[in-house]
Amino acid sequence: MTSPPIAAPSPYTVYTGRTTCWPMVASTCCGALLVVLMARQPNAPWSDIAVPLLLVAIGVLANILTSSSVRAAAGPNGLTIHWGLVGWPRCTYHLEEIEHAEVIDLPWWRVSWGLWWTPRGTSCTVRSGPTVRLTLRNHRTITVTVPEPEAAVAALRAASLPA
Repeated sequence: MTSPPIAAPSPYTVYTGRTTCWPMVASTCCGALLVVLMARQPNAPWSDIAVPLLLVAIGVLANILTSSSVRAAAGPNGLTIHWGLVGWPRCTYHLEEIEHAEVIDLPWWRVSWGLWWTPRGTSCTVRSGPTVRLTLRNHRTITVTVPEPEAAVAALRAASLPA
């Protein structure tokens, strides 16, 4: 089965996509639970670890709500990134802030598995492979995982972003 042809992007084209990494969410949640269970003293009552288990449950819920996926929209308003099911944290990079947009091949060892901010750049990645990289006018780089990075870059360029 082949996909229908995609029309050329116009200045009004908006790309949206969500990338989810449930295996990473599951492994971090299981790891946190394992740490609590390993810390339990032998022959100690289960009530002794009730508070740590409650904290793990809160952490698991926070992980699912904020770190399970990256949702991005690219178009005339620039690039907007929303995290998790509730869309927080979020950030927007307007077209006038973006100097260059490109698709890069992100190796597995460069994946941040979440949101990482440094003075030189921001990384919002949950998987390796083709990824959108923005270079801002202040020389910061923004790396974002999206399902179809070529379409996101095309939408930004069609909205009059210099190549």
